[in-house]
Amino acid sequence: MGSSFSCFASTSSQRTPSFIINANTASSPSSVSSQQTPSELNNYEVFINFRGKDIRDGFLSFLFESLKEKGIDTFKDENLQKGTEITPALKQTIQESCISIVIFSKNYADSPWCLDELVVINECRETSGQMVLPVFYRVDPTNVQELRGPFAKALFRYLQDHSDTSPNLGGWCHALKTISNLSAFVSNEIK
Repeated sequence: MGSSFSCFASTSSQRTPSFIINANTASSPSSVSSQQTPSELNNYEVFINFRGKDIRDGFLSFLFESLKEKGIDTFKDENLQKGTEITPALKQTIQESCISIVIFSKNYADSPWCLDELVVINECRETSGQMVLPVFYRVDPTNVQELRGPFAKALFRYLQDHSDTSPNLGGWCHALKTISNLSAFVSNEIK
C-alpha cells in the first residue's frame, strides 16, 4: 500500500532522570537524593512501551534484564489486563517515569493499547520534558516516520473498522510521527 497519513511533529526540551544526574556518585537510581519523598522513590525510572507478541521472548527480556542489572527500576506492562482504555494507574506510571523506551516493531500499530500509551508518552515529553528513546526493532524507521507499510495498513484498518469511533486516530498519528523522528536506536536486522 503506497498510502501514508499526513501528520505533524513538534519538539520539546527533556528532563534528565536521577540515575543520569547522579552518574558521578553512582551508576544506578538507588543513589537518589535524600530530599525525595517516599512516594517519589517508588516511581519507575523507565517505562517500556512495546507490542508483546513481536518482542517479548527475545529483545524485551534482554533489555529488561540489562536495565535490572544496572539497578534501573523498569516497568513493563506485560501482566496488565488489556482493555479499551489505559487505566489511571498506568497513565500515572507513565507520567512519573523519567524515561520511556518505545519499541516500534512490525505489529506495533495493530495494538490500540500501544498507541494509546504512546499518546500519553508523547504528552509527557511535550509537557514535562520526559526523555523518550525510540527503538526500531526489525522495522524500517521510515515506515513509522512516514506512516507507511504495516503502520499505514494498521491505521487504515482501524479507520475502516471504527470509522464512527476514531477520536484517537489523530493523536496516534501525531505521536507516531513525533516519537519516531527523535534520535533512536535501530536494530541491525530489518525484515
